[in-house]
Amino acid sequence: MLSNPLYDPFQILTKIYQGGAHLKQALADTYIEELNRARTVKIVYGVLENDLYFDYAIRFYAPKAPKPAVRLLLKISLYMLLFMGKQKYMVTDCAVTLCKKLGKSGVSGFVNAFLRRFDRAAVDEALKKEKQGESISLSYPAFAYELLKNEYGARAKSIASAKSAGVSVRFTGGELPEIYAKRPHISTPFAGNYIFENFARDEGFDEGKYTFQSVGSIAICDCVSACESLLDACAAPGGKSVLLSEKCGGVTSFELHEHRVKLIESYLKRMGRENITPMQKDSSVFDPAFENRFDGVLCDVPCSGYGTVSENPDIKLFRKAEDFASLNAAQTAILETCSRYVKTGGALYYSTCSLFESENDKVVEAFLQTHKNFTLVNLQSELPHEKKKFGLQFLPDTAYGAGFYICKMIKREE
Repeated sequence: MLSNPLYDPFQILTKIYQGGAHLKQALADTYIEELNRARTVKIVYGVLENDLYFDYAIRFYAPKAPKPAVRLLLKISLYMLLFMGKQKYMVTDCAVTLCKKLGKSGVSGFVNAFLRRFDRAAVDEALKKEKQGESISLSYPAFAYELLKNEYGARAKSIASAKSAGVSVRFTGGELPEIYAKRPHISTPFAGNYIFENFARDEGFDEGKYTFQSVGSIAICDCVSACESLLDACAAPGGKSVLLSEKCGGVTSFELHEHRVKLIESYLKRMGRENITPMQKDSSVFDPAFENRFDGVLCDVPCSGYGTVSENPDIKLFRKAEDFASLNAAQTAILETCSRYVKTGGALYYSTCSLFESENDKVVEAFLQTHKNFTLVNLQSELPHEKKKFGLQFLPDTAYGAGFYICKMIKREE
């Protein structure tokens, strides 16, 4: 008997929408029928990517808002109809069947009628008259889309609609092993980094022959100069620490949470790196034991994450405009504290996976105004980017779906 294709996505998405779980954690914590894993993951990502559009479509046909479980069933159904080309009768039958299985037989008639009536052309026509129609059609939160338009003008739509280029894999040997070369892939500007349409993990992962690392993370590491001693101030899960340990004499990896320190330890063990020292440490709180200790300090700070929504579409659900004030406070505190750990003549790097000036150039500008002993260094990258006043801004529509920022400063004698 064939399983209901809506069931596994419904279980995962319920944990996200109603339980507040992060996407990747919900996927990891939910049993998924292995035969249909790819389909389930595609549906989960697709629903999150199109959340605001689906909300609008549901309101268009159901002015009285359905309860969360029913609304979620409709979103999954709409994704299968609009983006997977499934037949309306099949999707409707599966949705009604699951509705009954979940003990919601009373609304199965509503679900049936909604899906049979649904017409995308009517929804899209109505959207043209909405003030925020473009952000809704792109499923990009209105406040974030306004920021994009203010900063990037006509390019905002291209940035907001950019998709991930695929699965970014970094091979430790610097070359693509022959056994993987026949899989569809593209090369990035970075040695050993290739992006695949699909890439199922095999024994090579456990043996440390390759790792999954975003092109953004790799590009940040590429901008960091080789040195004898480096601090990775916000290090989990450890990808940057591991890559940087290949060109630095020793890496110290700070991480606030104990369970995430264990992630770093597991990562470096799998990759066979012995010159990394993970430590549970709050990088925003000064520790005199580390003053003037490092040749290089990388502050890849907590941020809104809007540069990674193609990989983490749940960010658009959870990150709100009011979060920026507390994020800015944390970014400023980490940069201020960690600047004291840099030796004279050493380098301080500030990076985020954000698209927004308020988290990037503005933070650096404020820092430089009060720290005259730090001077800006011009960076270069082979990955397409925009040069901002202080750093490099990489954007999702030209950087394989990744958006991030990095700036480099040198500490001089006071």
